[in-house]
Amino acid sequence: MAVDALDTRILRLLIEQPRTSVREYARILGVARGTLQARIDRMEREGVITGTGPVLSPAALGHPVLAFVHIEVTQGHLDEVGDALAAVPEIVEAFSITGGGDLLTRVVARDNEHLEDVIQRLINLPGVVRTRTEMALRERVPHRLLPLVEAVGREAAP
Repeated sequence: MAVDALDTRILRLLIEQPRTSVREYARILGVARGTLQARIDRMEREGVITGTGPVLSPAALGHPVLAFVHIEVTQGHLDEVGDALAAVPEIVEAFSITGGGDLLTRVVARDNEHLEDVIQRLINLPGVVRTRTEMALRERVPHRLLPLVEAVGREAAP
């Protein structure tokens, strides 16, 4: 989907001021409310905007430990292991990957002992051959998309 300069400005506002009304966004951007709503609806339909919920902090929810767990899976069992991972609440993301391992998961835990319990649960899943865990020490670049949105907008500018 092509994102133009106005779309980029809309996305910037949605990222920076997520609790503002559509009417206020339209005022800030100097466009009609209907135009703005149509743009937002189009970006939602085309999958550019995929959600509007709050961003939550696992640490504030009592899970300050973050680890990345690589999982090697028995050949032919990737789907079953992926489905089983969805039942583990401490797994906040999981991806099929190339390279060392078959799956990469982002795991949160209350403390190191809890993390060990989660990893043991993963090791015991049918189809899991082995795991490798890497602990996150400090977040250096928080999850962000605004720089990408701005780069795409610059590329789309005439």
